[in-house]
Amino acid sequence: MTPLAFLERTAAVFPDTIGVVDEDRRLTWAELRERARRLAVALQEAGIAAGDRVAFLALNTTELLEAHFGVPASGAVLVAVNTRLLADEIAYILGHSGSRIVVVDPSLAHLVEGAQGQGKHLERVIVLGEDYEAFLAGAGDGEPENRLVSEDDTISINYTSGTTGRPKGVMYTHRGAYLNALAEAHHSRLDSRSIFLWTLPMFHCNGWCFPWAVTAVGARHVCLRRVDPPLVWKLIADEQVTHLNGAPTVLVMLGADEAAHPLERPVQVTTAGAPPPPAVISRTEALGFRINHVYGLTETYGPITVCEWHAEWDEADDEERARLKARQGVAVVTSDRVRVVDVDMRDVPADGETMGEVVMRGNNVMKGYFADEAATAEAFRGGWFHSGDLAVMHPDGYIEVRDRAKDIIISGGENISTIEVERALVRHPDVLEAAVVAIPDEKWGERPKGYVTLRPGSTLTAEELIAFSRETLPGFKAPSEIEFGELPKTSTGKVKKYELRARARAGS
Repeated sequence: MTPLAFLERTAAVFPDTIGVVDEDRRLTWAELRERARRLAVALQEAGIAAGDRVAFLALNTTELLEAHFGVPASGAVLVAVNTRLLADEIAYILGHSGSRIVVVDPSLAHLVEGAQGQGKHLERVIVLGEDYEAFLAGAGDGEPENRLVSEDDTISINYTSGTTGRPKGVMYTHRGAYLNALAEAHHSRLDSRSIFLWTLPMFHCNGWCFPWAVTAVGARHVCLRRVDPPLVWKLIADEQVTHLNGAPTVLVMLGADEAAHPLERPVQVTTAGAPPPPAVISRTEALGFRINHVYGLTETYGPITVCEWHAEWDEADDEERARLKARQGVAVVTSDRVRVVDVDMRDVPADGETMGEVVMRGNNVMKGYFADEAATAEAFRGGWFHSGDLAVMHPDGYIEVRDRAKDIIISGGENISTIEVERALVRHPDVLEAAVVAIPDEKWGERPKGYVTLRPGSTLTAEELIAFSRETLPGFKAPSEIEFGELPKTSTGKVKKYELRARARAGS
């Protein structure tokens, strides 16, 4: 089982059908297949061996799409890097993964300028455009040498957001990617008449496996470099878009845009990343979007559960329907069941009230963390992957996530480490202590809020401290609010974050 078979089949069945729309460029499936072939051959001719890592720091363009086929077809492992990270974080990922080649978008090239000197393995930086096209053009004729040994070979490594320190490299297999792609195609109701708009970053869990899912059914990819709400509305109309994916913040952005209007025909939206508020679901569906709510993590190839809909729920009022749809649901069709367990790995009562940790296992769960056996063993203790998410199990077998055990903040579908933000704040000479928690945000789902104790006599303002944090943090990680004062602590000196969370919710 390998998703590489999807492109082979679709290029054979629909060779002259437009498979990719990328601004002014349109490629047939045969043309996409040829570009992926050239990439695979060029990599092999450049000395890339089986199992070597090839990184892409790219936006949602044709090149990153074809990389999902060309890189693994060469026998190499794709490392799609988060374009929102800082240069230091990107350098770490390139070094830790041992990537020998990195392909980079011209607008992001400055982020890898120093990486080649830092990494022991990085040999070449290829810039998209003339450099990359020349690399493809130089590929020889014929098919790439088949270097795949097993469906359990690693197809990609996706780095987490580093919520407990440095990011970890999550290894996906050909088998897992194949099965999860089929699950996403099924639950999203994709077929050869579908037109899929790339509002979800392809670097995020390999686009939740949708580069492979859309290709598997012969649907059409419509590339989008960045989420631009007016452009999204325009493309929905001009390209007759039927499907798109994104975090709840994308739904908020689309609904709040001046171009928002009731759709002439439904558009299927698969959403995940943060629990979508029922109010957001209601407002989005009122415009004609059909919400498909899923849940998962980087370690589960993206979505591993879906809020499978029941026909009888159609009769419920809007508020109840939105409440039901906001639950994370049940395992996808290709996954083992998802459990909610206590500290002794016993299933919690299915009462919708008792909280436990969400655990999962099966083909849709990662192979392990790259070059980190200790973290892998800890994540799989008891034979199940531990998500760190706290949830309840409802009587009907549907899970609902209630909290995050590791204080992760999910903002716009991206994970933010509170520890990382706290460290950035404490770097300021006027800051004695800092604690960061999540506050609800209508647009982004959640945003960081900082509680800070200043040095006596300091005149530092919240605006100045937020601006200072942005010097070392990407904009999406910087706190949106700061409150000054003493931090509540336990008798052992630990900050009572649960009190701060309650205060933040009350204030919001």
